[in-house]
Amino acid sequence: MKPEMIAIISILAVFIVAEILFTQFFSKKNQVKGDGLVELISSGALVLFTQPFVLFAGAFLASLVVPQYAGVLTEWPVWAVLGLFLIFDDMTQYWWHRITHSTPWLYNLHRPHHNAQYMSIRIVYRNNLFYYLLMPGLWFSGILIYLGGGWVYAGYIVVKMTVIYGAHSDIRWDSKLYDIKWLSPVMWVVERTISTPATHAAHHGRHLSDGVTNYKGNYGNLLFFWDVLFGTAKITRQYPPEFGVENLPETTAGEQLLWPFVKAGDKVAKQT
Repeated sequence: MKPEMIAIISILAVFIVAEILFTQFFSKKNQVKGDGLVELISSGALVLFTQPFVLFAGAFLASLVVPQYAGVLTEWPVWAVLGLFLIFDDMTQYWWHRITHSTPWLYNLHRPHHNAQYMSIRIVYRNNLFYYLLMPGLWFSGILIYLGGGWVYAGYIVVKMTVIYGAHSDIRWDSKLYDIKWLSPVMWVVERTISTPATHAAHHGRHLSDGVTNYKGNYGNLLFFWDVLFGTAKITRQYPPEFGVENLPETTAGEQLLWPFVKAGDKVAKQT
């Protein structure tokens, strides 16, 4: 197993253990029947099939279209290759995420992620089985790896997943830091740079009227900076009282995983 995969699995395990010890990992507040099944299947499918397949497919396409550029990025400085991943993976994922929230058809692929009425490390990979298959950033990452960026991607993906795990977990690591007054200027920079539990929890809030929720914004994954740059940021240093989806009919585990092939009714999800 590659070192970066060992690191990612180890970091994930730390968050799981922390939630087991402090926030009831196996039985979240407001958890409903089917939540665990959706999370298990969607996470397993991504890790075991979708992500490896898309990265390989992206690299394979690059080998057909631009075979002469194989490995060209190995001679580039680290900062330049990292910049490519931040733009073509992380910024692209920001726009993909944003588009899915504004396009009813695509929102059906992403709704499972928000259907959970809780924050947890459990929901990091919770999406429709086709959501990641269509994610442009994964395809671009495969292309950049073929072009020689794999040596930077190994470190980049560990940092990115650490931030994403921390932003989704209900271990609110930022709340304690907010309480330390002399850290306030530091946290001002942090919360505008990377996703934190507070900013990402706002994206998962259930009711826009609560003053904290911003499910039409706070789309950033690694960098929250994209929200700041493109005008979708909302920073309150607070957490929504409720999580989930607003103004949508009920769904089923089958629909969450396999829409459009499995439908609970004649509808297209759209939050208003």
